[in-house]
Amino acid sequence: MIAETVCSAVSAAGLGIAAVTAYRRRFLAAARVAAYSLIPVALAMTGVVGWLAGTAFSPTAWAGFGLLGAAWLLFASTRAVERRRGGTRKERKEAARGAERSAVAPAASAPSLGPGQAARPAGRPAAKRAASGGDDDFSDIEAILKKHGI
Repeated sequence: MIAETVCSAVSAAGLGIAAVTAYRRRFLAAARVAAYSLIPVALAMTGVVGWLAGTAFSPTAWAGFGLLGAAWLLFASTRAVERRRGGTRKERKEAARGAERSAVAPAASAPSLGPGQAARPAGRPAAKRAASGGDDDFSDIEAILKKHGI
């Protein structure tokens, strides 16, 4: 009974605020406030408030909420462990099967450069790289800084 009275008072106050907002010619905001203020009365009329009040003081309901929380923690922790391992066991098996089917060494057809030689980037010819004087590492950074005027 008290819960329904409180809901009615909250709704009346909200409708009063909506009226003041509409008086200030902010009709969209007033309609939104009126919509929010009607929710408590609607919940009281449908019986949800009585159900919530009965649930809030029920030890069985609190035990049920505790079990729901424990189940959620179990789901969350198992998902975190799955992410650390790299997916579910089924996904790992499928990835291993896919790796077995793929080529053993896809770059095996590339010629060997020998010890101590690095592969040349495809987009940069050797003459341009030699002319830059070894500043390849910072050329991208310099371009970004110039782009932003720094």
